[in-house]
Amino acid sequence: MYLGLDLGTSALKALISNDLGNVVASASASYDISYVDNNGTEQNPSVWLDALDEVLRELKGYLGEVKALAISGQMHGLVILDKEDKVIRPCILWNDNRTIEENDELNQNKEKIYNLTNNISYAGFTLPKLKWLAKHEKDNFNKISKIMLPKDYLVYYLTGKFVSDYTDMAGSLLLDVKNRCYSKEMLEIANIKINQLPRLLESYEVVGIVKDDIALKYAFNKTKIIAGGADNALAALGTNTLEEGTCNISLGTSGTILIPVKEAKQLSSYGLHVFSHIQGTYIMGCILSAASCRKWFLEDVLKTTNYLENETEMLHADAKELYFLPYLQGERSPHNDPLAKGAFIGLSATTSRGDMSKAILEGVSFALRDCLEIVRQEGIGINNLTVCGGGSKSKLWCQILADVFNLEVKTLVNEQGPAYGAIILAMIGDKKITFAGVKTLVKYGDVYKPQNINYYNIKYQYYKKLYPTLKKIFS
Repeated sequence: MYLGLDLGTSALKALISNDLGNVVASASASYDISYVDNNGTEQNPSVWLDALDEVLRELKGYLGEVKALAISGQMHGLVILDKEDKVIRPCILWNDNRTIEENDELNQNKEKIYNLTNNISYAGFTLPKLKWLAKHEKDNFNKISKIMLPKDYLVYYLTGKFVSDYTDMAGSLLLDVKNRCYSKEMLEIANIKINQLPRLLESYEVVGIVKDDIALKYAFNKTKIIAGGADNALAALGTNTLEEGTCNISLGTSGTILIPVKEAKQLSSYGLHVFSHIQGTYIMGCILSAASCRKWFLEDVLKTTNYLENETEMLHADAKELYFLPYLQGERSPHNDPLAKGAFIGLSATTSRGDMSKAILEGVSFALRDCLEIVRQEGIGINNLTVCGGGSKSKLWCQILADVFNLEVKTLVNEQGPAYGAIILAMIGDKKITFAGVKTLVKYGDVYKPQNINYYNIKYQYYKKLYPTLKKIFS
């Protein structure tokens, strides 16, 4: 058996498969985000350990047969430990926007940074967080002995090994993506030393065996820990998005569009990321709010958790003249604007909650198309599109994506792409399968063909004008 863990923004999800890759058990444990002043978001790593304890206890009956496990993790978070291996402060998360000033300072030399890392700086990346910490929490910065990303903290807890992988570290702005090594110049900019950073491994390499005390507690039996990877890279693995021409959209708290390429290339636009993949490289656009927009509207505004009823409401909705900008946490791709705000445009006295709900799905889809348009401008073709994440459970949303993108959209039998990608990675690390065998494990669900292409092309042209018009108001 194999265990895949996905350390997400709001929950830790676990899947167990048999040796054929069929999921036989699952568990999850949720936790909250702490919102602090000035657009800050944090989580204490202790809540991840509590969640890990909860899912492992629930799955304990299977763990003695688990040969290997791998972890997928939310990217960019800054976890810092002191010389006694104690967590110095809560993790600063990927959607934290307190680093606006530091981010702007870094991007005054964006050409240099891009040449060193294949990326410019974004407020959510790890390096701007380090710069912010050095300025605003100098005592904490001076205590740093180890710098980790979220999933690496769990690997350290399970094995005692201080390691990371290329896919996750690519989002730190400390990695030379093209040469797959730390950038000496970027470390100097961050004012950190290389011995404060984890040793880099390929995602599928074996880190070690579960520590004796943890193995005894949860009944592991010499289980191998694989290095693991960034959630987006493992979602791509879990959806067989590994070759050029394939594309995966993930509709989670954030939304991503990921397209593999053979090697790191410099794009003509700074609007997208170029990150290390499990093999090779990928281009990615990331919008900071996706399925979280729908969750916000239903649960926080309408005070309901009845998603099924809302799905029915949207089937009869008319959002023709209604638009939604999904910038509830600022925006990353392609605008790189932490000050951007969400907005409904076109409300009238007859607007229903179904209309507003549908406009949210369309707005998120349009924001993802903003990223796709840059990919198309680079001359990169897409002929195979999958969608995963919680948002993919909505049939209407999948159809809207097919219409907005003018591409056939395939869902998966198991929508938990990152957790299943972690299972596949564990199997590869254990030499149970090779990368060539991944396609035999991924099982597709429903297929959605484009229908309302002209309607959404016209509506998207109006949508594109909204952010440039409102940008001055946001700032």
